[in-house]
Amino acid sequence: MAKLAKYRAKRNFSRTKEPRGSLSHVKSKSTDGSYVIQKHDATRLHYDLRLELDGVMLSWAVTRGPSLVPGDKRLAIHVEDHPIEYNKFEGTIAEGEYGGGTVMIWDRGTWRPEQDPHRAMQKGHLDFELYGEKLKGRWHLVRMRKRPGERQEPWLLIKSDDKYARKKSDRDILEQKDRSVATGRTMSQIAGDNEQSPAVKPRQKPGAPHRHTVAEVGFEILAKVAQESNLAQTQIGGPRLYPAKPRHVARKGARQSRLEL
Repeated sequence: MAKLAKYRAKRNFSRTKEPRGSLSHVKSKSTDGSYVIQKHDATRLHYDLRLELDGVMLSWAVTRGPSLVPGDKRLAIHVEDHPIEYNKFEGTIAEGEYGGGTVMIWDRGTWRPEQDPHRAMQKGHLDFELYGEKLKGRWHLVRMRKRPGERQEPWLLIKSDDKYARKKSDRDILEQKDRSVATGRTMSQIAGDNEQSPAVKPRQKPGAPHRHTVAEVGFEILAKVAQESNLAQTQIGGPRLYPAKPRHVARKGARQSRLEL
């Protein structure tokens, strides 16, 4: 159960409705894994991307949510693995608990890596396809180099330029499709349904500080890192980014440069 040790250590399951979880049987390599995005309105609104691998859900907190515009690079903070049972969790986490706030199942479906996912994760460049109710097509997760003082790995979530991509002038899918794929509810409706539930009453005293998640603490800092990073891309079947390794600085006048992270 070592894979879920961090997940369990952060939560008090006598106070939260989140599942304790168990390791599921590892699926064969030919079977697509489950995929979910949960909209999470904690101290700061973000979207949690989860991809099934080796009996758990690999998880990233996408600070601004996914974008269907290929040129948009969305910061995704790699957080602790979650149990597969978490895919069905929709409701409210008690105020004062880790990640306290409202959780919606915004999208769900399956995913398929385009290469060995273990090697890709180690390399820091995962190319994959999503078969969700809202998100489809090819995507990229690219790891950035951590800066001094950063505990969590910063990654970038990027949409490939395919038939499911949109232009900047098109409507944002986060606004266009803002209801739960599981219940059809809005965030306010989910929060309202849980207001009277004893399980979600805060255990802390009024005025006590909120217990922030790691993703929330790093939100502003890592967002600034993403904006300031000198990111370049080439067009080879969609956005093509290099893994976060030391690179020589491109010469002045060169036609193509690599990621300087």
